[in-house]
Amino acid sequence: MENKHEMLTEERRRTILTLALPIIGGMASQNVLNLVDTAMVGLLGAPELAAVGMGSFANFMATAFIMGLSAGVQALAARRLGQGRVGETAVPLNGGLLLAVLIAVPWSTLLIVFADRLFPFLVEDPRVVELGIPYLRARLVAMVALGMNFSFRGYWNGVNLSKVYMRTLIVMHLSNIFLNWVLIFGKLGLPAFGATGAGMGSAIATYLGVAMYIVQAFVLARGSGFLRHFPNRQTLVSMLRLSVPTGIQQTFFATGMTVLFWIIGRIGTEELAASTVLVHLLLVAILPGIGFGMASTSLVGQALGRADVADAKRWGWDVGVLAAVLVGLLALVGLLFPSFMLGFFLHEPETLRLALLPLQIMAAAMWWDTLGLVLMNSLLGAGDNRRVMAVTVSLQWGMFLPVAFLVGPVLGWGLASVWAAQVGYRSLQTAAFVVMWHRGRWADIVV
Repeated sequence: MENKHEMLTEERRRTILTLALPIIGGMASQNVLNLVDTAMVGLLGAPELAAVGMGSFANFMATAFIMGLSAGVQALAARRLGQGRVGETAVPLNGGLLLAVLIAVPWSTLLIVFADRLFPFLVEDPRVVELGIPYLRARLVAMVALGMNFSFRGYWNGVNLSKVYMRTLIVMHLSNIFLNWVLIFGKLGLPAFGATGAGMGSAIATYLGVAMYIVQAFVLARGSGFLRHFPNRQTLVSMLRLSVPTGIQQTFFATGMTVLFWIIGRIGTEELAASTVLVHLLLVAILPGIGFGMASTSLVGQALGRADVADAKRWGWDVGVLAAVLVGLLALVGLLFPSFMLGFFLHEPETLRLALLPLQIMAAAMWWDTLGLVLMNSLLGAGDNRRVMAVTVSLQWGMFLPVAFLVGPVLGWGLASVWAAQVGYRSLQTAAFVVMWHRGRWADIVV
């Protein structure tokens, strides 16, 4: 525990920020894109906004498992770098790209075919269903590209090349904004596809991102084994051992968020529209925590590759404390000026009113949630994926979702009570990760 209380030196702070800020910058472009999407679709009306919100989480649920490839690639690449095996760092990336194709192609095809039968289970409003199905299908077309994007993300962050990740995402998301403007509203002579156009723009931009990553990998990662060495059985087994629990965790989380939207949809369409905006703002708010967490994944993995457990433990605390302080300061905007933030996205007075208190509840607890995100990613960097999965799944499904259904549709306590339950479960999750990191059982895991 003594490592927790050592001063964060200027050198370590600089190392953290050098790795984390490009990750945050790249991810910020994603969340700016989400907010621009929300603002654009919000001009069409509440049903369109609700359809995109539900369709986005249905897509998240469908693609969540394949996102787990990023954790496996990053943990292995960082560990190999720490071990000095630089020529092998891209071999896990090759495995991630292969698994993305093998998993995503048949799975996305199946879901596209049956989307019209599955989507009505998620929401009752016929208009939202009508708008949501084509949007979801457009997003599902890009599942294989999404899996490849996440594999590349894990590699670039694992080998301290997060700037590649940042600049690719920025280009990709600027393209997405332009494509959405064209396809949603029918610019440049094209028809107006409405909410479906947002899905089409996102899919095209995702494939553009893959193309950019491949070109850069031939320049920067060819000497590290990119598309030169097929991963052996041991590497594939290690990747699956790390990726599958994270993929299951992501799937349960995404499914849980979709169930949450179903619960909120049973309260009302206005509440569902308000929650769509709240979730996008939440994703912006947790962005630094995720970015710092990814940096911690690499720093912890590299330290363990050098067999320096004490340094690995200290990295987790250093990154977590720095991130919590910075995010806590940023969250004051949402806590003190909720109407200002929400006014950009919600134009109907009742929908705006519904979202005010939930936003303030989220903002007040954001610093603590950020610490949890960093320590969760630190545990993933150490290979403790199974216990992370157990904690997140049990708290979300065993506590939060039943409570949300009880206080929302059953007791009728309103949208704010549902978001208060969300903050409560996330706070308990952070407490669990603090205890796990302090105990240090993760140090004995072999990757």
